[in-house]
Amino acid sequence: MRNVLHMVWLIPVLPLLGFLLNGLGRNKLSKGLSGVIGSGTVFLSFLISVYVFFSVKGGNTYVAHYFDFINITSLQVGFDFQIDQLSSVFLLIITGVGFLIHVYSTAYMHDEEPKDFAKYFAFLNLFVFSMLLLVMGANYVIMFIGWEGVGLCSYLLIGYWFKNTNYNIAAKKAFIMNRIGDLGFLLAVFWLVAKAGSADYHTVFAAVSKLTATDITGITLLLFVGAMGKSAQIPLYTWLPDAMAGPTPVSALIHAATMVTAGIYMIARSNIFYTMAPVSQTVVAVVGLATAILAATIALKQNDIKKVLAYSTVSQLGYMFLALGVGAYTGAVFHVMTHAFFKALLFLGAGSVIHAMSGEQDIRNMGGLKKYMSITHITFLLACLAIAGMPPFSGFFSKDEILAATYAKNPLLWGVGVAGAMMTAFYMFRLYAMTFLGKFRGTHQQEHHLHESPKAITIPLIILAILSVVGGLVGIPEVFMHGGHRLEGFLAPVFAQSNAITVKHVVGHAQEYMLMGISVALALAALVYAWTRFSKYQKTGKAETGLGKVLENKWYVDELYDAIIVKPVLAIVKYFNNIVERRGIDGFVNGIGKAVNYSSRQIRLIQTGQVGTYVLLMVLGILILFIVQLFL
Repeated sequence: MRNVLHMVWLIPVLPLLGFLLNGLGRNKLSKGLSGVIGSGTVFLSFLISVYVFFSVKGGNTYVAHYFDFINITSLQVGFDFQIDQLSSVFLLIITGVGFLIHVYSTAYMHDEEPKDFAKYFAFLNLFVFSMLLLVMGANYVIMFIGWEGVGLCSYLLIGYWFKNTNYNIAAKKAFIMNRIGDLGFLLAVFWLVAKAGSADYHTVFAAVSKLTATDITGITLLLFVGAMGKSAQIPLYTWLPDAMAGPTPVSALIHAATMVTAGIYMIARSNIFYTMAPVSQTVVAVVGLATAILAATIALKQNDIKKVLAYSTVSQLGYMFLALGVGAYTGAVFHVMTHAFFKALLFLGAGSVIHAMSGEQDIRNMGGLKKYMSITHITFLLACLAIAGMPPFSGFFSKDEILAATYAKNPLLWGVGVAGAMMTAFYMFRLYAMTFLGKFRGTHQQEHHLHESPKAITIPLIILAILSVVGGLVGIPEVFMHGGHRLEGFLAPVFAQSNAITVKHVVGHAQEYMLMGISVALALAALVYAWTRFSKYQKTGKAETGLGKVLENKWYVDELYDAIIVKPVLAIVKYFNNIVERRGIDGFVNGIGKAVNYSSRQIRLIQTGQVGTYVLLMVLGILILFIVQLFL
């Protein structure tokens, strides 16, 4: 135990050190050294995370206290780290996948100037540090600090190419929408502290029985508002597709290993609250499923390779919230893990394609890339099979667990979930076929430039492809192997309090086989249909009409938000700026100045330069003072 506590602080501190070294030394460091510092610090954190993982494997939990962060009469909050089964899994995902993305970035960002290259890695390191702080905190205050940190880093990285106005707009959009969610999180923490007298996990979870149903429901709904912002759920989801403005490795980091999983982690950590708040659970499940379906429909008609993957992420996050809403906390964490593997692979594969296509992102201008980029092609195909839920790839096991738990809770929700899985298979293999199959549809210059990416790009692809294939084996369902779901056993201590009061809805083996068969068959049918329809795709130049146009324009949600929220708010702001600020406040302040100037100009007229006038005024003044003293 002592060894673990002595080492655990290094996990977040090492990326922080990388941030400081690259940030302060950006004008002096070479690209090679910046890449080594940025990648090396995260790799060392990963090694320590592996050690920590095996240290908690036996059910151990460690809390490391460093100093008092808040110490007042009514509230004590320590700067504490909690290492348990849940945090250790997220530590491996963040540092492991994060390290591969850092290595990938060394090649992908090679055209940047040395100082910009170092700045980029500094931001990446700070992003990883913030996320590590979020998952390692032993209380909601430290979690919130990390929560705000990843929000800041997302702004810096999405708007990394800040000379592009559109990228700046995307960064501001992400920042503002996350602030809306963060307000909900902050209010929940205030409410929790007011009622429980503490923000420490151990204390508040032990005191949950003392809270009223209203308290628990209110706190959980506000926490979910925070999760909506970070994990891009309806209505706070539109920032995530726009986040594609950042470099592709940043997209992979945000979508796979860091920011968007924060909401999942927070609700999984607060599982006992949600178990005791059935209304909140229902809200989480319905919002999650609605988000999954909405995003999937939009992905059907997107033509930007990164936009398809972005809406895919929003959809998969919806499935994770569906799992949390039906009480399948292990299933949600399991899908976070498998999704980190195949989604990071998809984004990095997309980056490899964009790199080879000289910046082109429209899949209508691609095609036939498999003969030029064999490694990228094979790894991308494996990731598509994984996200489509094809056995025996990782996504099959985690998605099956979510759908089985959903069916046990509500068969109607399961049916909608299966429809979403069908759409996932369709749009992913539409993307795959239009990118890698058929004939090349780009320019001759692009075709001449086509080549496989360097090893710094392909090696992370290969590692992630292996994980996408075998990663699901840690969660083999009971129907296939007794005791095969090792992840469930590993996470059991974290969810023990919830499991003790939850009525289990068990799906029989025969029924589970049937559910698996239906979902896989329908997804396979969608896969085959997309493959055959788009493998020989040819550009027609025809614009989408009807429902296709609506989906291509993302259900016009951005336009709707602009009409009912942005423009009215800007009108109110304009009113306050012009009427209240300029005419009211500024007018009052400036009026005082003008009055002083006018009065001074009038008073100076008294100064005539004639001694007689001054004597007269003096006498009059004395007379006035005499009268005042006499009569008042």
